[in-house]
Amino acid sequence: MKSKLVIIGNGMAGAKLLEELMVSCPQQYDITVFGDEPYGHYNRIMLSPLLAGEKTLDDIMVMDRVWYERHGIVLYAGAEKAIVRIDRLRKQVTAKDGTVTAYDRLVIATGSRPFILPIPGCDLEGVMSFRDVADVENMIAAANEHKKAAVIGAGLLGLEAAMGLKDRGMEVTVIHNSDIPLNRQLDQTAGEFLKDELLSRGLKFKMNADTQTLVGDNDRVRGIEFGDGSFVEADLVIMAIGIKPNIELAQSCGLLCERGIIVSDTLQTYDPSIYALGECIQHRGDTFGLVAPLYDQAKVLANHLSEHGVAQYQTLPTATKLKVTGIHLFSVGDFIGDDDCEFLIYRDDSAGIYKKLVLKNNRLAGAVLYGATEEGAFYNELLDNKTDLVDIRPFVMFGRALCENRLAELSTVNE
Repeated sequence: MKSKLVIIGNGMAGAKLLEELMVSCPQQYDITVFGDEPYGHYNRIMLSPLLAGEKTLDDIMVMDRVWYERHGIVLYAGAEKAIVRIDRLRKQVTAKDGTVTAYDRLVIATGSRPFILPIPGCDLEGVMSFRDVADVENMIAAANEHKKAAVIGAGLLGLEAAMGLKDRGMEVTVIHNSDIPLNRQLDQTAGEFLKDELLSRGLKFKMNADTQTLVGDNDRVRGIEFGDGSFVEADLVIMAIGIKPNIELAQSCGLLCERGIIVSDTLQTYDPSIYALGECIQHRGDTFGLVAPLYDQAKVLANHLSEHGVAQYQTLPTATKLKVTGIHLFSVGDFIGDDDCEFLIYRDDSAGIYKKLVLKNNRLAGAVLYGATEEGAFYNELLDNKTDLVDIRPFVMFGRALCENRLAELSTVNE
């Protein structure tokens, strides 16, 4: 008989694991998947185009219910199928509607939930997050009835939400506690380039903001008060200020958790029958919010579930990209640097191009690119591979082609 594999979570991490398993060991397990949204698997990183009206739900659906049936996978989807209990002694999980399923191996991929700023008025109608299809549907409905929106948080998700609502015809103010957007992903110069571009597209900004209170009228939000006494009108307020790993289910069955579910390099919890991956985990002190590390985790976990058992997960620097049409930016690694670093900088204000490479001990430590990001993948490789740049340092700012030509010349000379 096949072993029983249960996966709790049908988001980006859980679905990627399924794809990997269908390649590495399609006949090894009887697989049951529980997801608390009423769909198959859709591409969550495409929610911004969905909000902007550039995509439909069918366009971003990656694995519909037919896909699960075709691969012999049992899918329980919807709020009533959310898992509420893990019984580690009996090796079974229980859903909200009472469905009980046994497992030999269990994977927890419960993801995360948006962090809602705990201030007065946070529970008013019109205050919401931007995390799933239901959020998008609520935002579109609000945009059809109201004209003024505020997005709290100028990170990747916040800016994508802001531009999506702007494209829906709303007047949008972005509220942020720093003086530049994407301050965790960009340096000061690149952040100023980005802010100027977004201002030219019609966004408004309230920067260095001390958000105090959401003000309502008849239980609906009408605006935001700040510590400096100023006020911004808003009929719709989107919270996009971060996420918190969903660890309550794991905690309730006694698994070791800190900020996330603690896992080893093989994505195994302290229960040898239970694994975890994605935004709900903590690995060597790190938690995760971008899709690239989730996909890497899925590959490692599939390796172990298929009993190859050789892969280990290691956290690598993850590149940042913004999904707003016509805006090109990229950052990776330590793009700020310190006194021990060297800085290579190219800037063309008229063309809206800015490049900064941070070198340490003749190796790339980080990079930030704005306006021209074609070489981002090349810099990512240099960083991941810890490439010694001594032979290509004069050429590295200009990208892969010149660097490879230089290395070819040196190889010819040495021969």
